Amino acid sequence: MPDAGLVLRSTRVITPEGTRAASVAVTDGTITAVLPHGAPVPGTARLADLGDDVLLPGLVDTHVHVNDPGRSEWEGFRSATRAAAAGGITTLLDMPLNSLPPTTTTAHLRTKRRAAAGRTHVDVGFWGGALPGNTGDLRPLHEAGVFGFKAFLSPSGVDEFPHLGPDRLARTLEEVAAFGGLLVVHAEDPDRLAAAPQRGGPRYADFLASRPRDAEDTAVALLLAQAERLDARVHLLHLSSGDALPLIARARADGVRVTVETCPHYLTLAAEEVPDGATEFKCCPPIREAANQDPLWRALADGVIDCVVSDHSPSTADLKTADFATAWGGVSGLQLGLPAVWTGARARGHGLEDVVRWMSARPAELVGLDDRKGAIAPGRDADFAVLAPDDTFTVDPAGLQHRNRVTAYAGRTLYGVVKSTWLRGRCIMADGEFTAPRGRLLTRLP
Repeated sequence: MPDAGLVLRSTRVITPEGTRAASVAVTDGTITAVLPHGAPVPGTARLADLGDDVLLPGLVDTHVHVNDPGRSEWEGFRSATRAAAAGGITTLLDMPLNSLPPTTTTAHLRTKRRAAAGRTHVDVGFWGGALPGNTGDLRPLHEAGVFGFKAFLSPSGVDEFPHLGPDRLARTLEEVAAFGGLLVVHAEDPDRLAAAPQRGGPRYADFLASRPRDAEDTAVALLLAQAERLDARVHLLHLSSGDALPLIARARADGVRVTVETCPHYLTLAAEEVPDGATEFKCCPPIREAANQDPLWRALADGVIDCVVSDHSPSTADLKTADFATAWGGVSGLQLGLPAVWTGARARGHGLEDVVRWMSARPAELVGLDDRKGAIAPGRDADFAVLAPDDTFTVDPAGLQHRNRVTAYAGRTLYGVVKSTWLRGRCIMADGEFTAPRGRLLTRLP
């Protein structure tokens, strides 16, 4: 490493080949070598000796609602990316809705990028949105560098982002497939939702009954059938229903180009634990029963579910009313995803290498960033998280970087303390202290 400007050394470095003691050489923000632990350090290089703390590749979170511009009182680029850095995330992708305007035209994408410029602590890319009336905007957005297109099969919760019915879904998929794009889909069937009991009120059991598994399963089946017919590439967002997994496994075996994500809250929080009126737990699809977690974890281990991302969807505290029917639906978990998943994973016999695969390598691969992100390997960006995996902490909302500190994880004791986070070879967070924003705005590579 004669030209290295920085060397990070740890007894536990997670690489694509496994965990080992190593020295990671960095030059001009890029990893240039992964060498034995005791490799000599050039006199011109700075050594960061991490001891026994684990050096991970920075996490890649492809499902974040920043809500900026237009609803920046809900979150915003500064607070969201600071929370990401605090949680070991070095790259995130912003969803196209809950901001005003939504990212559904190239003009709106330019507005979004202006809102983010100079304000991001981590690297940020953007999804486009697929609406009933914007099919003609999809190719221009693709060419402008969005990473794919978000669509809903049921009402989104905001009027400016209507859902796609079956005919519009087919037309959208046909268009996206024509230029080799990716459609990422919130899959719940509106007819099944309408037929479910809608009682409202503070009881979580009533809310859970209003978003049944068969609504998710039916929408998943529709999407898979259309993707197979059109040979389109699709991604299932925030899968919560374990009952849908056999459909997905069969479709994939038949050659359907489908990938799947789930979220920390589906893996670690359970319906039986939700107190009355605790709408910080409300999200759509909902957090389901504890028994539903087992098939999700098995599907992660088997590769049927590809990745774990946050679906961070915050709001102001006043929108989290005690009535599950009217409260805003979204879990704030951007900063806590890594420790939440690691806590659940270690209890089930999984290792940190599994967590890195689910939360870094595979999300990077999903969006075509795996040449730059998602691994500690030569040629990749020098993006790292330093984790003390055996240390614990109890979640105090006051310690979160989210703009609105409402969280379903409050009071939970979690394993895994993020000690520092590094972006292209620069430490951007250490022990809760942050540098000025250094993130870049990313575009999809051709």
